Amino acid sequence: MKKTLFSALLATQLLTQLHAGGNIEPVEMNEPEMMEQEAVESTFYIVAKGMYMLGDTVNHELAVLDGDKDLGYGIDFGYRFGNGFAVEYDFSYGINTVTETLAGITEEAKAKYYTSAIDLVYVYEMTETLGVFAKVGYEYEWETINAYDIDGTDHGVVFGAGVEVAMNETYKFVAEYEHSTIDGPHGDSIFAGVMINF
Repeated sequence: MKKTLFSALLATQLLTQLHAGGNIEPVEMNEPEMMEQEAVESTFYIVAKGMYMLGDTVNHELAVLDGDKDLGYGIDFGYRFGNGFAVEYDFSYGINTVTETLAGITEEAKAKYYTSAIDLVYVYEMTETLGVFAKVGYEYEWETINAYDIDGTDHGVVFGAGVEVAMNETYKFVAEYEHSTIDGPHGDSIFAGVMINF
């Protein structure tokens, strides 16, 4: 009888301790570790963007070329190396209508542009979701207007400025204005697209 009573008391005590959870405490990450993890920034990114060419009027030999506003697309591959700085490789393609005026006679044709550039970018984070940036780089361009026997390349300096708006940790909306020292009937460009961070 004593053995049965002792066993019942022991079982009751063990069940009470198990139900109460004993002295087990949840593991918590201290604040410095959490801050260190939050500070980690994505290193690589890609921007897929649409392009709107503003058009321009330029002289070509004895003729005047007047480029219309038109559309294109582009893609940027970027690498961040800290303190707001990044380096990018940019590629864009555009096509627009160009009107040639020669001795009072006008003729329309389609022009194609392939542009490749290496840029240095600086981003200033105004808030957690909004950043402004400026870029400068070296640009190489291929221009083709078959109707006017134009098929050549040129190079120069490209300048850009824009904004980044974070949608979440991975995606940002990007809008940018670019100007190039390369004269052409495409003119300056406005880009808008989505950045994917890795």
